[in-house]
Amino acid sequence: MNATVMRRGLLASLALNIFLVGGIAGAAWRWWGADRPTASAPAAAQRGLRFAADELGEAQRHAYLTGLREARHEAAVTLQTAREGRQEVLRLMAAPQFDRAAITAALTRIREADAASRTRLEAAVLDFAATLSPADRDTLTHGLARRSTLGPP
Repeated sequence: MNATVMRRGLLASLALNIFLVGGIAGAAWRWWGADRPTASAPAAAQRGLRFAADELGEAQRHAYLTGLREARHEAAVTLQTAREGRQEVLRLMAAPQFDRAAITAALTRIREADAASRTRLEAAVLDFAATLSPADRDTLTHGLARRSTLGPP
């Protein structure tokens, strides 16, 4: 074989191997590196009423979550009513004959069910807040502002 041909083949193989090693290293960095949340990052990224008490003590956090869970179970019927109402609205909207009165009535039922379930959840939060010391209530307030719909988007 000609030395020039062999040298070109060796350079092409070297370039290909460097490309493959770089791709594997980049994939490994993304897998284990920057895109994975750290131990402190998940709490900052999580939003929702259930995360508002994350900075309270373990017993208080457990009591808060238990209260929310019980409120959700109590509101299960109204939540199901709202879900069924949404399905009914979609069914009525897709019907060949447009019935505005029926759709309006279904939307009213959905609003009432949503308001009832939200009222129950908010009452559970207030019941829990009433048991806290002023300092813990302040911590809960900051948690609600950061992680629930009460705070800025």
